[in-house]
Amino acid sequence: MTSKNTLPLALSALATSIVLGGCVERRVWIETDPPGALVWLNDTQVGRSPVGVSITHHGIYDVRIEKEGFEPLLTSADSDGPVWDTVPLDFFAEILPIDAKCEKGWKFTLSPRDDSEPALVGRATDLRDRLRVESEQKPLDGKSAGEEEIEKLEEAVESKPQDPGLDSKPVPVEAPPAPTVPPSQVP
Repeated sequence: MTSKNTLPLALSALATSIVLGGCVERRVWIETDPPGALVWLNDTQVGRSPVGVSITHHGIYDVRIEKEGFEPLLTSADSDGPVWDTVPLDFFAEILPIDAKCEKGWKFTLSPRDDSEPALVGRATDLRDRLRVESEQKPLDGKSAGEEEIEKLEEAVESKPQDPGLDSKPVPVEAPPAPTVPPSQVP
């Protein structure tokens, strides 16, 4: 073959490989101890463990795991991929006519939930103490962010023009008394 014939052939092969492209499959396998827990990945329910999930890109994912009788687990996990699946090499992995797989495994251990009375009282006490500390941490002007938001809403309601039709209608101060029925007439 001459060089004139090889260039079109090479360009044709390159165009065909780009059009057909390869297939890169990225998958995360999630296992829990004990198995059978309900798993969410980035707030999307993906199934009960053990479960395999296809992902589009590697990165950090939010993971939520729940199972009856165990403490819910809220965490994040990283699905870092191989070198060939990082920018700019991933471009070539996508366009070359090869099938590439990248699998990552995550394993989570759930803690049993203690629903005994002392544990419940302890959690309630911790919550009360945290709320008390948060309410004491007010800005210098003496108002928390929630109190400022409430004031803004109250001002917005007070400054809103009233419907003139509302003023003409009397507002009852008390409800009329309920009729009394003698005990002899009660069915």
